[in-house]
Amino acid sequence: DLVVIGGGSGGLACAKEAAAHGLKTAVADFVTPSAKGATWGLGGTCVNVGCIPKKIMHQAALLGHALGEARSYGWPVGEAAPRGHSWETLVEGARMHIGSLNFGHKMALMDAAVDYKNALASFEGPHELLLRHGDGAEERVTARAVVVAVGGRPRYLDEIPGGRDLVITSDDLFGLPEPPGKTLCVGGGYVALECAGFIAGLGMGADVLVRSVPLRGFDRQMAGFVVDGLRRAGVGVVQGAVPTAIEVAPPESPGGRERRKVTWRHADGSEGSGVYDTVLLAVGRDAATRSLNLQAAGVRAHEGSGKLVGDAEERVEAAPGAEVYAIGDVLHGRPELTPVAIRAGRLLARRLAHASEERMDYGLVPTTVFTPVEYACVGITEEEALAELGEEGVEVYHAYYKPLEWVLPGGPDDACYVKAVCRRGLAREILGLHLAGPGAGEVLQGFGVALRLGATMDDLERAVGIHPTTAEEVVGLRITKRSGESPLKTSC
Repeated sequence: DLVVIGGGSGGLACAKEAAAHGLKTAVADFVTPSAKGATWGLGGTCVNVGCIPKKIMHQAALLGHALGEARSYGWPVGEAAPRGHSWETLVEGARMHIGSLNFGHKMALMDAAVDYKNALASFEGPHELLLRHGDGAEERVTARAVVVAVGGRPRYLDEIPGGRDLVITSDDLFGLPEPPGKTLCVGGGYVALECAGFIAGLGMGADVLVRSVPLRGFDRQMAGFVVDGLRRAGVGVVQGAVPTAIEVAPPESPGGRERRKVTWRHADGSEGSGVYDTVLLAVGRDAATRSLNLQAAGVRAHEGSGKLVGDAEERVEAAPGAEVYAIGDVLHGRPELTPVAIRAGRLLARRLAHASEERMDYGLVPTTVFTPVEYACVGITEEEALAELGEEGVEVYHAYYKPLEWVLPGGPDDACYVKAVCRRGLAREILGLHLAGPGAGEVLQGFGVALRLGATMDDLERAVGIHPTTAEEVVGLRITKRSGESPLKTSC
């Protein structure tokens, strides 16, 4: 009945849900090695080279920072511990956990009676698929419906010298046998900023090279706040520059490993350069659709992104009679987030089994950027609100604050920030909520539910905060930008 191409979060969720509703289902998943030869098990990017190892390494960096702060709480520790950090222990611990998740996914497919094919799938017709196994064997299967859930892979800079052979990507970073050392993260998205943050937090030093604006698509004020937090954490930020060449540089000391010299050009035409142990490219991702032979099913990828364009039910335009769908990161114009792919996959499976007609709602999706100062948001940005409603139609409530946990170690009183972007008027509907501070994602998840239920500023003001927490800063918002009053919180 159904073949799902891709064994990531969305594909697995779709396959298991379809099988639970009685559809005969198979999953085809195969990991093509990265340019450095990295491969991984079942579970897709999130489990193997994305969310899971990223969050583990972010936590490692936070712990190192906490050790440095422990003295102010009376613990007899020396200087910040990252100098003695064991990269090997961290990588091995992450590897063991990821391995258990890979095994768990296989067992879950078996329990759900989903046929798992460790093979590279491609179309031979609207309903026919060719599966190429790693040992060279080929297999052909047919399906009433096909769901493409292949995600994407990191992009390289093949247009510049060294842009592939002298770099790594997030596909390689989390399994490196030795620490990356001083690293240049090229890119302005959340992958580059997050990786720079935890590499610096582990005591190795990191710079970020940003072509234009950081965190494109996010709120501009909040993006700037995140970058300021990176700078306070010791990350160097070079903005408005593009790399032009990457070449081998001699070791720092005899017998050491070779390094990388990176040259870049600023917007004004001037040049800069730096020498690093590692260059990490995070300049975007390309849809992993090239090997699918899409034309055999009458499917055309989006000319710009290479992704598949789906309708409100994730159905892709294909040959007459074909049923081809796409979910997750391969779907053009949709949020590239694991929980989005999982929910879209489950809902699609229920529709295919005629168990439900519910469609995925891609609005009001909360997300978090795991930089040293975490940033979480749900809803629209301040810029989007102003563009839609005009300055007189928008009210922004905001506050700078310092969490109690950060008081004894010191630091600025405006280290964290929260704002609610609202529709101006009697209702004061909350259109977007933005928080930069510790545990931002844990705080915003619940408020994401509230926004789905139509939360207003009146609702926040009626709520009683939990004291003393970061979350209470959200329900304590009272000062508007329009008022011109200082948003700096000075009392508990």
